[in-house]
Amino acid sequence: MLEEKVHEFTLPYAGGERKIRVYVPAHEDGETFPVVYMTDGQNVFDDESSAFGSWHTREAVRAEREKSGRAAIIVGIHNDGKPKERTDELTPKSIGKLRGPLPLRIMVKPQGEIFDDFVVNTVMPAVGEKFPVKKEREFTAFCGSSSGGLQSYFTALSHPELFCAAGVFSPAFTLFSNDDLRRFTTSCIRPRMPYLYIYSGDDGRLEKKICKSTEAACEMLATYYPKNRFCKEICRGAPHNEGAWEPIFVKFLHRFLSADQK
Repeated sequence: MLEEKVHEFTLPYAGGERKIRVYVPAHEDGETFPVVYMTDGQNVFDDESSAFGSWHTREAVRAEREKSGRAAIIVGIHNDGKPKERTDELTPKSIGKLRGPLPLRIMVKPQGEIFDDFVVNTVMPAVGEKFPVKKEREFTAFCGSSSGGLQSYFTALSHPELFCAAGVFSPAFTLFSNDDLRRFTTSCIRPRMPYLYIYSGDDGRLEKKICKSTEAACEMLATYYPKNRFCKEICRGAPHNEGAWEPIFVKFLHRFLSADQK
């Protein structure tokens, strides 16, 4: 039996390097696992590497394995820790024109397509080569929160041939109009679309705005997205932070590893 371990390495990204951390559960030699790719890798595993708390995904995987016998590899893709650059990195330009206050529209320079390309063409091949992951679509998921939730939505819908599920937590849909989000979504529809686990809280000014836009997006999905391929969860009184997303990830992980959503 090989012990569980978090591996750390870097990959070339946008003229520099980006840290990647990969949690591999304890396993027998030759055993392979489904995989979840996640934004904000510094917040994924432990409190020590995060300024905002952690999702404690290792504990979630251990608990799921004890409960169902299933487990997953978790890939945390770090950002550089600067809020403005993170927003740029996790905001896709092709969804539409940014909306909101003028200073915000001037400040944000969307680069989500660059990040998307990095995930699909650099991170995924490297992880597939180095670690015991199941590489098929039905064993591959993407997950993120806030701007990362928006990026998760974009990447999963842009590559339905690669991802069978996406965790879309407190997504920054507020950056785009409902019409632009609808146009982008409908342009992505294919016969096999990923299962979307869409979540929002509603505590605090930011999360209230996100909740409103999340509910509007889910109304749109109910009309245009394949039936039974998404769920909406609104937690009244939940704030916009890792402590709120941690228990939702537990639910998402269980749903992803269950056979009925492939």
